[in-house]
Amino acid sequence: MSVLALQEYEFEKQFNEDEAIRWMQENWKKSFLFSALYAAFILGGRRVMKRREKFELRKPLALWSLTLAVFSIFGAVRTGSYMTYILMTKGLKQSVCDQSFYNGPVSKFWAYAFVLSKAPELGDTLFIVLRKQKLIFLHWYHHMTVLLYSWYSYKDMVAGGGWFMTMNYLVHAVMYSYYALRAVGFKVSRKFAMFITLTQITQMLVGCVVNYLVYSWMQQGQECPSHVQNIVWSSLMYLMNDTVTSVSIFATQHFLRS
Repeated sequence: MSVLALQEYEFEKQFNEDEAIRWMQENWKKSFLFSALYAAFILGGRRVMKRREKFELRKPLALWSLTLAVFSIFGAVRTGSYMTYILMTKGLKQSVCDQSFYNGPVSKFWAYAFVLSKAPELGDTLFIVLRKQKLIFLHWYHHMTVLLYSWYSYKDMVAGGGWFMTMNYLVHAVMYSYYALRAVGFKVSRKFAMFITLTQITQMLVGCVVNYLVYSWMQQGQECPSHVQNIVWSSLMYLMNDTVTSVSIFATQHFLRS
């Protein structure tokens, strides 16, 4: 890993991670308010749209998806560079347990940007409701739980965060690029959609493995800052997402064959 790959941009240097972490420690519970407003919008919005014609919103959707795709690509490149550097120079354990992802060069800005982005990402559902598309359980469950867990975890700078955020950035870079292409009318192979789903499942499985490693090292008395409650909530979130996604794939494949 070259030094150039980890060279900080000026805005990354100027970012004050101490203030960011302190703000999150004081305000993380606001994620429950955002989640409640989100749920209220889903219920109220779908009821209102039953009596209205659907909106097309292709151009706004394309712009929205493109914006999130570009953000996720930059996030994946920057956090990926940092995580690769730590992995290659300090090994697997440090890449999982080292808290420098939250306050180190390059990654500190993108770690905070990641957790904050989970609030505006709720806007994905706005397009589904206004366009009167099918809203599946996994969609709103995933958005809500990731918002709550991300804000809850960032304040404690828990171990494994670098892996969780980098994987999510990477998956979202591909996913939102796919959404942007579809929004502007490109016909994308169904196999690519399946590939995205498989990357999401892989992300969740790797997340569970990371949680297991953190728990094991904690039990052995090694320094790997987290707490059992966080590991339990994270694992439940991942397992629930994996289970629902796998069931959805099975049901879809069964329907296509029948």
